[in-house]
Amino acid sequence: MLPIIKSRPTQFFLLRVPSFFTIFADRNKNYKTVATTTILYAALTIGLIGIIAAVILYFVSKVFKVEEDPRIDAVQACLPGANCGGCGFAGCRAMAEAMVQSMDLSIAYCPGGDYDKIGEILGIKAEVRDPQVCVVRCNGTCENAPAKVKYDSAVTCAFANTLFAGESACPFGCLGCGDCVDACAFDAIHINPETHLPEVEDDKCVGCKACAKACPRGVLEIRNKGKNNRRVFVACNNKEKGAVARKNCKAACIGCGKCAKVCPFEAITVTDNLAYIDYTKCKACRKCVAECPTGAIHAVNFPEKKAPVPADEKPIANPVEA
Repeated sequence: MLPIIKSRPTQFFLLRVPSFFTIFADRNKNYKTVATTTILYAALTIGLIGIIAAVILYFVSKVFKVEEDPRIDAVQACLPGANCGGCGFAGCRAMAEAMVQSMDLSIAYCPGGDYDKIGEILGIKAEVRDPQVCVVRCNGTCENAPAKVKYDSAVTCAFANTLFAGESACPFGCLGCGDCVDACAFDAIHINPETHLPEVEDDKCVGCKACAKACPRGVLEIRNKGKNNRRVFVACNNKEKGAVARKNCKAACIGCGKCAKVCPFEAITVTDNLAYIDYTKCKACRKCVAECPTGAIHAVNFPEKKAPVPADEKPIANPVEA
């Protein structure tokens, strides 16, 4: 009978299993050691590169360092910081840099800036300028210019101006959506809910022109505040002929020219059916206000005129006794 050798492979496998697991365990330890070493080398390499880069950047920053004039920060502190862009520059810092570099305060004007202090910082004399304020050249209230249509779309003047003439059909009047309110950084202008017209607070307005730029119809204008905060201006922007203008607004300027004829200072001109008062020539005599047949000319912050006393009601002086 031949010998049975079936048990040899099993015996061989059983004899070899311990050595197989031993080799696998040894290799696993080697893999862990190699992985740990690789991570450490990578971390050290990245850290070394970071240190070298930091040293290089440090010396580069020293070599290419740009010295900034400390007066720029001092001048910027004298500005309101609204960055409204009314001066023509991108912001208050850009304006301060331009002033320091040019040593000229007349290159830009910021109504809210302290020019006396800026002049002291730069060592130059600041010119005295008249304070300015925004005026609303429209009197198309709900009473004067009743709505003919109802606007129901995006509440923005820029968008509404591209669609139609306005609820009152006046193509030059205020749309009342409040783009000027959003543009004002000083909270100086608000929309009156009753008249649907913007109203300006003189104490807050600095004349930065941001609201005037935001108005798509040029209803807002920056003018001098005037002596004792009194000023006279035409509260209308309509350039249509008199009959058409009056059809849409009973307070519109009809371009009759009566105000220009009565003005003794030649401060009023009539162009394209619209009167305009030059505030640099106007002496606030208010003769034009009384002459305007539609009440389009407004006199602001003036005391009320006393009504003339009839001759028969004047008191008779007592005769002086001899």
